[in-house]
Amino acid sequence: MRVEWPGGSTGSGAPPAVDHPRGSSVAAQLARLGFSDVDRVAATMERLGLLGGSATPADQESRLAVNVVVGALAAAADPDLALAALDQLVDALGPADGRGLVADLARHAGLRVRLCVVLGASRALGDHLARHPADWQVLLPDELGGAPPEAGRVRATLLRAVGADPADRTPRAVDDRPATLDALRVAYRRALLVVAARDLTGAVALDDATAELADLAASALDAALAIARAGLDPQLPPVRLAVIGMGKCGGRELNYVSDVDVLFVAEDGAGSDTADAQAALRAATRLAEGVVRAAGLVTSAGALFQVDVGLRPEGRDGVLVRTLDSHRAYYRRWARTWEFQALLKARPVAGDTALGAEFCAMVAPLVWTAASRPHFVADVRAMRRRVSSTLSRAQAQRNLKLGPGGLRDVEFAVQLLQLVHGRVDAKLRERSTLAALDGLARGGYVGRRDAADLAEAYRFLRNAEHRLQLQRLRRVHTLPRDPDELRWLARSLGMRTGEDFADAHARIVRTVRSLHQKLFYAPLLEAVARLSKEEIRLSHVEAQQWLAALGFAAPDRSLRHIEALISGVSRTAAIQRHLLPTLLPTLADAPDPDAGLLAYRRVSEALGRAPWYLRLLRDSAGAADRLARVLAFSRYVADLMTRAPESVRLLRTEADLVPVPRETLSRTMVAIVHRNPDWEDAVGRARAVRREELVRVACADLLGLLDVAAVGRALADAAAATIAATL
Repeated sequence: MRVEWPGGSTGSGAPPAVDHPRGSSVAAQLARLGFSDVDRVAATMERLGLLGGSATPADQESRLAVNVVVGALAAAADPDLALAALDQLVDALGPADGRGLVADLARHAGLRVRLCVVLGASRALGDHLARHPADWQVLLPDELGGAPPEAGRVRATLLRAVGADPADRTPRAVDDRPATLDALRVAYRRALLVVAARDLTGAVALDDATAELADLAASALDAALAIARAGLDPQLPPVRLAVIGMGKCGGRELNYVSDVDVLFVAEDGAGSDTADAQAALRAATRLAEGVVRAAGLVTSAGALFQVDVGLRPEGRDGVLVRTLDSHRAYYRRWARTWEFQALLKARPVAGDTALGAEFCAMVAPLVWTAASRPHFVADVRAMRRRVSSTLSRAQAQRNLKLGPGGLRDVEFAVQLLQLVHGRVDAKLRERSTLAALDGLARGGYVGRRDAADLAEAYRFLRNAEHRLQLQRLRRVHTLPRDPDELRWLARSLGMRTGEDFADAHARIVRTVRSLHQKLFYAPLLEAVARLSKEEIRLSHVEAQQWLAALGFAAPDRSLRHIEALISGVSRTAAIQRHLLPTLLPTLADAPDPDAGLLAYRRVSEALGRAPWYLRLLRDSAGAADRLARVLAFSRYVADLMTRAPESVRLLRTEADLVPVPRETLSRTMVAIVHRNPDWEDAVGRARAVRREELVRVACADLLGLLDVAAVGRALADAAAATIAATL
């Protein structure tokens, strides 16, 4: 999001100067600029020296400099809030330093934009600056508009804040007293101030902002672990402990305010029957408890975030810390489907990173074979329904996260597609939602337009969620009802009015709901998820063996048909590679599988350049299965479709296979004949209408949608309409 100045220009350059010609009303000008309580605003600006009355030539330059600060305040999401927070900050700095800050704002465009946009978007960060006024200087460097700070530098800063040496293999804080906890919180807020400024000014995209927030949380966890070490009983033995980030922290897509989901992993040996091992496991557990406390405890400086350990094996009933072997045994024997979905984003974030990497390497094969578990797709869908059912209808409409068309719909759809197709396509094994969505589009699993629309919707919803959370640094996902608050939200996102935001949000919700249904419930997923990994990718000899086992009489010839369909690097070939493993078992159920596959190849080649054809099979519920069945079970239908491949459109839905009434057919054919002076051409077009109707009736018959009597009536109607047209 770029900062938008009054008048429509964007960027970090100078905002419009605020002129005060003699006789004008300052209050009226302030109102036009977007300030609300203009009397209070005018008084505050006068006190800060932001209103000049002189108009002599000697004062022109200084007046312009002062007025660009007013313009920057006016461009904030809440101009009144930005000014009040600036006044609070100047007061906290004292007379001399306060005047210096106002002068710096006038001279330094980058600082002016960053500070004003933060003060107008976040009451909580404004309060932080009032308590720690020297922290405004972190917004001064122009480098803030460039590349993100290195994660290692952020980690070092937070570790030093608690008196730990970042170079130590196991950093230890000076102590675990309240003052040390406060120092960590102040340093965390200072770093958060930088992320917010980069985010709000548009210096970074959403993807980068969420990654910086996740890296900041990981650094804070390392500092919390250093505090836990300082408070550990010296009688307990040293132990290696890894902190595994899960959820949005693991995926490097964290919110401003969020629980941070983690697992704790101790080195193998801790937890065995020996006394030393038991003592090591106790030490690891005390460290984990210390991390949870150091991060979540509310002190005079507030809290960092709550550390959520609910994703650990056995959930709330499970032990806080397990060894690597204990985790391995649990996931191989007892883990449920949702636990593998959660492990999709697992990443070492703090503590012993080598041990954390061992854990992630251990669970990865389990994650990417989870889709082969019985009822996997149905289980994931059921989990989504359970999440949705926690909200009332009224709450759901305003909830950016859990409501229909919200963030969870995007995330569940993307994760399901990843887990199903990622078994054999390593390019899909991404932790972040947007990176995974990009991989799905590149691989042909999701249409490019659908992926772009879903990514746009995800970014819109996450940005709106971030602005709501930044305001008071509270965990909130619900849109405000108050019109003034909705207007503030709109302005923070670069829009003019609350109505503009409401319209955009309604459009986004419609898009996500539509695409969620289309992708999350795509019928091919069920079929692909039922196949073993070996059935998706086979060698040449293995493929012939598999085809023979399915009942193909000439597997070598059938394999050539398959190779002709999937060879090459085109998007068409990529989509066929995803379709065929699910269609072949259906073809194999027919009396002549080889003929069915040949017919499928002929129809596919006839429609190969029609963009709607493969999109229909991939995205329309049941269309691919219907096509396979009719081609495999009827050479007559296969011949009709080969001559008229456009008739494949009839398989889009079962409703499209309802026979057309005789009167409608007659009117259509007669109109064709009367409009066309060329008799032979007219007859050909009338026959095409008849042929399409025969395809419709035959398909409905083969799929069990019509009984024998209905088929007879429909065929008689088609014949009668044809005769009427030729008379």
